[in-house]
Amino acid sequence: MLKRLPSPKDPAFRHRMLQVLVDAGLVALAFFLAFVLRFDSGIPPRYRDLLEQTIVVVVVGKVAIFTAFGLYQKWWRYVGLRDFETILKAVVVASLVLVGVLYIWSPTESDLPRSVAAMDLLLTAALVGGVRLAIRSVIERPPRGAMLPRGQEVLIVGAGEAGQLVAREMQRSPELRQAPIGFIDDDPRKRGMRIHGLKVLDTTRQLPRILDDITPDEVIIAIPTAAGIVRGGIVKACRDRDIPVRTLPGVFELISGSVNLMRQVREVQVEDVLGREPVQLEVEDVGAYLHDRTALVTGAGGSIGGELCRQIARVHPRLLVMVDHAEDNLFEIERELIQERHFTGCESILADCREQERMNEVMRRFRPDVVFHAAAYKHVTLTEDNPLEAVRNNAIGTKVCATAAADAGVAKFVLVSTDKAVNPKTMLGASKAMAEWIVQAYGSRYSETVFCCVRFGNVLGSSGSVVPLFRRQIEQGGPVTVTDPKMARYFMTIPEAVQLIIRAGNLGRGGDVFVLEMGEPVNILELAINMIKLSGQDPEHDIRIEIVGPRPGEKLREELFNEGESPTPTDADRIMRAERPPLDPEWVEGVFDQVERLVADGDEAFLTQRISELVKQPGRVPVA
Repeated sequence: MLKRLPSPKDPAFRHRMLQVLVDAGLVALAFFLAFVLRFDSGIPPRYRDLLEQTIVVVVVGKVAIFTAFGLYQKWWRYVGLRDFETILKAVVVASLVLVGVLYIWSPTESDLPRSVAAMDLLLTAALVGGVRLAIRSVIERPPRGAMLPRGQEVLIVGAGEAGQLVAREMQRSPELRQAPIGFIDDDPRKRGMRIHGLKVLDTTRQLPRILDDITPDEVIIAIPTAAGIVRGGIVKACRDRDIPVRTLPGVFELISGSVNLMRQVREVQVEDVLGREPVQLEVEDVGAYLHDRTALVTGAGGSIGGELCRQIARVHPRLLVMVDHAEDNLFEIERELIQERHFTGCESILADCREQERMNEVMRRFRPDVVFHAAAYKHVTLTEDNPLEAVRNNAIGTKVCATAAADAGVAKFVLVSTDKAVNPKTMLGASKAMAEWIVQAYGSRYSETVFCCVRFGNVLGSSGSVVPLFRRQIEQGGPVTVTDPKMARYFMTIPEAVQLIIRAGNLGRGGDVFVLEMGEPVNILELAINMIKLSGQDPEHDIRIEIVGPRPGEKLREELFNEGESPTPTDADRIMRAERPPLDPEWVEGVFDQVERLVADGDEAFLTQRISELVKQPGRVPVA
């Protein structure tokens, strides 16, 4: 099929022709000036003849070379540094071709002087590049009267590319009703400099003083990759002075959202002020062992299981088997992978991880190389009110899946656990502790399958996290319910959790428990106050915080290691191994035999009592 040629009536075609004509005039001018500057007392007749007879060839030839270099495929108002590099290359090539052509063929007896050729190169580069720079400067110059009243003054944190884009957008678009008044940047070389007419005032450490001096009406954080500690300090300084603060989105958000940069500025997220930098792992590297292999994820429709599926799909496994008993959740993750991420190497399986025969069937059918067991109940109150189902799903379900994996010859089995399994006080924690026991026991019982588990704190955005609850309560106008002013929890993001899980799948040696270094625990009351402020509300007047008291068995502070466990480093950055004396596999088997009988009998009271005894000193309590 032939490509349609541009029509002369096409505005783009007319615009390009105008650019060509301007460059043709500039090339002719540069060639003429090169002769004039070379001969101060006037161009000799023989060189005047050379100029007159070659100027058309020079202009046509150089413009043709400029076209080949793509100089007319972009509007001059949008030229950048790389475009100027291309212009310089095109001018050099055109000048060299010119010298070569006139050396081989000259219409007169006189050759082109080398000094004329050199001056022609410099003049052409200066004129062709200069006119583009001048046009961009004129267009980007803020119009007179564009500076708005003080009510619209904005301070930009970050004087890099992102901050400059924000400033230029404001200066070029008075309809935004915002005017930048300066930059804050931690680069000492930029201090005192003027960028787009705006002064770099100081570093982020001096932000409180600067805010007191100039009192802007809004602060925009234009450092998408800034650490959480830096963001937290900026947000605190602004909130202490009732100054609204927003942050520029990352590259992915810009690509997936609107093109208008200023409309993409978002409110600071809770993840930005957690007080530590997130763990960053390249899933293509840490998950390379999954490439061209079969991976199976249970609980694939949940928040952790779904993200596991997304990350595993990025390393292109031979097959990704997604298992869940919730039809709607499984359908959604399958649709996302196939339709949005264009990953077709997946298989969706409706199955309950508590059914041994069904899980045996799934494992034997697909023969996965790696199993990620993420299926679990996560809500403290629900599992406390339904202890039989909590144990049946979290503990017995893990044993069912682990047994099926071992019988099918799976190479690696990774359990997704929680810090609530450490010194557990709730049925959720106890059931997950039992799940860890079975993984540790199977780690020594089965030699062909590497069993390990991954333990981490609250996951921001997951179904069991307090953050979505707070968000809903704030949206409804409150109150925000906090159990105790001293309550604190470890937090991490869903990508962090999933990266740890995938990384652990390649670290495990058998029965290992891996823990992420998550920094200091976050006070829940402070988290609630920050979330209310980030929503633009006042925790004292707009949204009320209600202290409701701890739930039964709920600890004020979670722990990462049990008594008798010692943290030891691994080859992976910020991932620790919990070293502990091995559990007796026979004791674990006895515990599960007894628990399964109690679950089958429906003896809720005795089950709760017995599990409370078992989790106090695992391996030391006699099993009937």
